[in-house]
Amino acid sequence: MRTRKLALGSKNIVGARVTQARRARQMTQKQLMAQLQTLGMDISAPALSLLEAQKRPVTDRELATLARVLEVSPLWLLGWEEPEPYPQPKPSQQP
Repeated sequence: MRTRKLALGSKNIVGARVTQARRARQMTQKQLMAQLQTLGMDISAPALSLLEAQKRPVTDRELATLARVLEVSPLWLLGWEEPEPYPQPKPSQQP
């Protein structure tokens, strides 16, 4: 995994948390893009990179879709909640 060469921008406040949650799930940007696209969020590799670098604004629809794919709260992405960004194990449905 490459390290960031430039400082984060100031166009959004969710980019760093998107990166944190994506890496916690061991997802590449390409894998995240694919999952976002299955939910109707068409985003290019450069656009996702700029989003994570906080160098482009994020729409409310993007925020909601990112939270859904990354299995975190939109409030966590905004920095208003501090739960662990890792998915919780789901209870078994088998008796």
